[in-house]
Parts: sequence; C-alpha cells; structure tokens
Amino acid sequence: MVGDLQTAALVTSEGTIDWWCAPRFDSPSVFASILDPERGGHCRFAADLTEQSGATTRQLYLADTAVLVNRFLAPGGVGEVVDFMTPVEGAGPVDRHRIVRVARVVRGSLPFTFSCRPRFDYGRAPHTLSRSDDRSAVLHGPGTDLHVQATAPVVLTADGDDVMARFTLGMGQVAAVVLTSVPSGEPAAGPPSLDDVTRELESCWAFWLSWLRSSTYRGRWRDMVNRSAITLKLLTYAPTGAPIAAATMGLPEQIGGERNWDYRYTWIRDASLSVRALIDLGFEAEAHAFRRWLRDRIEAGGTGTGNPLQIMYRVDGDPQLTEQVLDHLAGYMGSAPVRAGNAAADQVQLDIYGEAADALAQGHDMGAVRGWKAIRAVLDWLADNWDRPDEGIWETRGGQKDFTYSRLMTWVAFDRGIRLATTFSRPADVDRWAEVRDAAFEQIVERGWNEERQAFVQHYESDVLDASLLLMPRVGFLDPRDPAWLSTLDAMDRELVSDSLVYRYDPTASPDGLRGSEGTFNLCSFLYVEALARSGRLQQARYAFDKMLTYANHVGLFAEEIGPSGEQLGNFPQAFTHLALIAAAMALDEQLDRAESRPESGAGTGGGPGRA
Repeated sequence: MVGDLQTAALVTSEGTIDWWCAPRFDSPSVFASILDPERGGHCRFAADLTEQSGATTRQLYLADTAVLVNRFLAPGGVGEVVDFMTPVEGAGPVDRHRIVRVARVVRGSLPFTFSCRPRFDYGRAPHTLSRSDDRSAVLHGPGTDLHVQATAPVVLTADGDDVMARFTLGMGQVAAVVLTSVPSGEPAAGPPSLDDVTRELESCWAFWLSWLRSSTYRGRWRDMVNRSAITLKLLTYAPTGAPIAAATMGLPEQIGGERNWDYRYTWIRDASLSVRALIDLGFEAEAHAFRRWLRDRIEAGGTGTGNPLQIMYRVDGDPQLTEQVLDHLAGYMGSAPVRAGNAAADQVQLDIYGEAADALAQGHDMGAVRGWKAIRAVLDWLADNWDRPDEGIWETRGGQKDFTYSRLMTWVAFDRGIRLATTFSRPADVDRWAEVRDAAFEQIVERGWNEERQAFVQHYESDVLDASLLLMPRVGFLDPRDPAWLSTLDAMDRELVSDSLVYRYDPTASPDGLRGSEGTFNLCSFLYVEALARSGRLQQARYAFDKMLTYANHVGLFAEEIGPSGEQLGNFPQAFTHLALIAAAMALDEQLDRAESRPESGAGTGGGPGRA
C-alpha cells in the first residue's frame, strides 16, 4: 500500500496498481482489477521479463517509510520501480492526488512496459482519451480526469482509449511516470522532470522518517510495530482524523463466499481502539484529531438509527452508507457479490459507546463545554437503553441478542464516564451512572458466565465462546489472573484456537445469518497473545506471537483473516489487525521485562509451544 493520507493504492509485486479510489478512500474506484481483472482497470509499470529465463521479482518498503520498491532481477540486468504518494498534511480535503512511479536500472539493461487502463466508477463508466504530446495523456472519466505524464525515454501511445509504452533502460538510466487525478477539466501540474521527481521522493521519505521519530516504542519487535504504525497512519483520513477499517472493499472472508464487505469507512469501535494503540506509541496528535472527530459526531447526532451514535460513518462524518451490489464485477477470485457501501451502518451495536468513552478518557483534556454536554447526553441515553438486545461486535445478520461483549462495554462506558466527570469536575448524574455500571457488572457475572463451560460466553442464551471477550482484562473488568478469567482462557484454548490462530466464534454453533465459513480472525489472534502475556503465560504468548508474525505478507501487512492454507482473507490491509499487533507487542515487552528483572520468580514460565 502507498498513500497520501487521503487515499491509498495497492501495488502487486509484479508492479500493477490493482486498487485505487480517488479523491478519497471511499470514492468510486479508478483501478479495481483486484475485484475483476477484466472490468476493474489497472496501471502496470514493470520490467518485461518474458524473454528473461530465471528472472525473479522482489517487493519491499524502504525501511520505516511508505515508499514501495518493486525489484526485477534478471540475467539481462537488475532494475526497480519505486512507487510513492507524497502525504498531504495540514490541509483540508484536496481533489488532486498523485501517484509517482520511478523506474531505473542498476545493472545491465532491461526492457520495461507501461500500461494505464482506468475503469472509472467501479468499472461502470466509459472514458475518453486526449493527448497533447507523446509524453502526456488525459483519460477523461465522469467528474474525474486522470493525467498521465512521463519523462524520456517513455513515449506514450494510444491503446484504444487507454495508453501504453515500451522502452529500455540501461545501467544508471531513470524514467518516471506520474498519475494525477483531478476534477474534470482541471489541468495537472507541468510536465515532470527527473529532478522534481527526485526531490519529491526525498520529501516523502523524509516525512515518514520524521513522523516515526515520535514513536516511543523501543521494544523487541520494532520493525513490525513501526510497519503497523505506518499502516494505521496511511489508513487515517488526515483532514478529519478519522481512521478507516481497511483500504479495500469486497475482498472475501472465504474464497467464493458471500462475506464480502466494504471497509473503507470509520467504525467507532475500530477507530477508538486505534487511538489506544497510537497513544501507547506516543502519537498524541493523531489520537487528539480522532477524539475531536468523535466529539463532532456525538454533537451532530442525525444518525440513521435515531441513536446518539452510528456504528460507522464516512470519513467526513456523513452517516449515509447505502449498500449496493456491483453485480458487473466478478469479485476477487470469483467471490461475489461485490458490495459498495455497508448496510450494517443501520445496526444497533451498543458496545460502541464503551469504546467511544474509553477513547475520550485517553486524553488529557475534556474539550469544550458543549462537547461535554453532548457526551453526558449520550451516557444518559445509554442509561435508559443499555439493557436490550443488539447485533453485537461482529455485525451478525442473524438477529439481535443479549451479547456479553455489549454489556461489557456498557460497564466500560459508565466506568470511563464517571472517571471523566470526576477528573474534570464536570456536572453529571454520577450516582445513576454508577448504578448502571454496577448493574451491568452483576448481569455479566451472573448471566454471561456459563457454569458448565466454566467460561464467559457469547450471549446469555448460548454456551458459545466468543473471542471478543479476550478484551475483558484489557478494559479492566477482570484481573488477568482471576480464576474466572483463566478458566475462560482455557476454554478458548480448547475450542477457538488452532495452532495459535484464533476464530472469532463458531458460526455453526451460533448461526450468524450468512452462508459459508471464514478464516481465523487476526485481531483475535493478537488479542489472544496479549491475554496470554498478561495472564502470566509468557512462553505460550511469545511462541504464538512469533508464529503469528509469519502470516504477514512479504512487506509486513495483514488482512482481516488467515485462511486454511495460511492465505490472507478479507479486506486489506486491516487496521484492526495492526492495532492489535501493536498492543500485543507492547504487552509482551512489558511482561517479559518484568520477568527478566526478577527471574527467581519463575514468571517466564506458564505453558510452552505445545499449548499454542
């Protein structure tokens, strides 16, 4: 993934941009061949290796940056294509976005091919081509123009309404192609020069190195934690501070299945947990920006459900996310339907109030008086509405239930609300909030606990386990060494864990209204590591964590799930996964440091690899 903090593109290891939406993450796609190789559109820039027997490719990030390099190693030479987008910071939304692609050869010589085949509006809209010279072209879509500008020796030729080029570079030679999306009729910048492109690359590189210096992480897994932090930053819409759940839509949770959702929006839950991860790493500015966005949503109201908060919004705060099926797209590896928008926005998920309150409680300021009044009104509403069924954290489409996790986060909402009112001396009905908090606690331990399973369960009418409850110790509901928690963890070990990978729940035991199955859930696998670490099972935790890291792709990115053959499933890259990786690494570091400071206590034991 490369991005400019307002949109992002995915680049394959063969040099193809197969996903890009502009001008925002949640705009219609310009390239979407990841969802349909024929109709989706793409931009390919790569060495032509068809005549190079034994050629290989490699893809990597320049260390601690979002600058991506595709390397082509062949008998005839060694070359590379560098892809980047310069971050747009300190400004509101912009309608001009640039992807810069730079090719060079460092040994021998290599032929290169370039092709740009946009398919605007998810492949539904035709486009036309206009050219002013042999190094500039404009592909005109509905409301958006895509300018293609190249340096020598690239010569662009028409390929129908698309453009392409073939050229050869010798050792030390460099060529660049710049893609710029603008509103229809607007000009792009002047023709690029190699000096300008070099300065822009250096500026992008310096931005990421400078940004990462704010990180306070000095632990054992710095490379992976840094990559996860950069990924969370890339998935945050800078003008509002709103993090999206993932850069893509429609990537399946089961190949050929129907669990194909649009994740290019801001979930209150995901974003609130991202704030915790960023604060733990020292990125206060990003956390503050999201809290401001969250307060604005609380003040604005106007949700589709009529409740104070909606579970997700567009990055600008718009609550309208109408879901549609794009039945002209084949789907990733034939996985249809492809959905744009998300009907789950209309669901009732009461846990979001706990995550929101927890995010607000992470800050050192309460904000404006008006903001506090809005927060207080939300908690007063929750005091009247907390004890009712909802769809739960996993957005099941199988009917509302009394989900234990939702009640857990009710407890969190009032615990944090009381803390905020007390810390900042704000007026609130603290006595009533305390009554609800205590009632939620009693209900969870009485009805959420299954005596036969010796575990907390998914909802009150079920004995099904649910990995969302791995958050119980982290939010402070239970001590991580409480016997009730340890027995719950043991039950999850037996039923939800497969070779250190963790399923959310068993959909065959708890039908969720959808056909098919899914992979293990990466968020839960990292929450499991954190829970093991805090419960004193350090060997087991470290083994599970190190093994989990092997499931990242070749540049350290994770999707939502891991499939039966170790493949990435679901939308990509997934913020939930990367924030949980950060939390797991920090918890492991903390517990390992404690164990190493007092080895005589035996704190480093507690279950070896065999248990993972």
